[in-house]
Amino acid sequence: MSPRLDQALELMYYGFQRLVEAPDRVLATHGLARAHHRILYFVARHPGLTVGDLLDLLQVTKQSLNRPLRALLTAGLVDSGDDERDGRVRRLTLSREGAALERRLTGMQHRRFAAVFERVGKDREQAWRDVMRHLGDRRADG
Repeated sequence: MSPRLDQALELMYYGFQRLVEAPDRVLATHGLARAHHRILYFVARHPGLTVGDLLDLLQVTKQSLNRPLRALLTAGLVDSGDDERDGRVRRLTLSREGAALERRLTGMQHRRFAAVFERVGKDREQAWRDVMRHLGDRRADG
């Protein structure tokens, strides 16, 4: 056991908890959860992506994506349209309501990050970004 690493894990846990708590409350009022926000977030930043593209971005299985994506489509928050060149391919975009909800949810997180980054300064912000980049790098699993 490493107290130093335990503390890092706890800080990550509590930091993430604070980052998602306000959006989670809003999502719950719509009968949605964090997985739905992730889908809305990535579709907003990559309009016209395919389900396969979304699977690659989220790094999840088709099975785990199916239910939340179907709920967003049914709720009219995400639209699925034909590809201009290949009718077998479906392209995902946000509806007007989906885009508004995504902006609200992500805006809450942007404001939290902005306040924290302002408090810690640019050097520490960059150090945090470096740590997160390395945590997300599959090659670091060594």
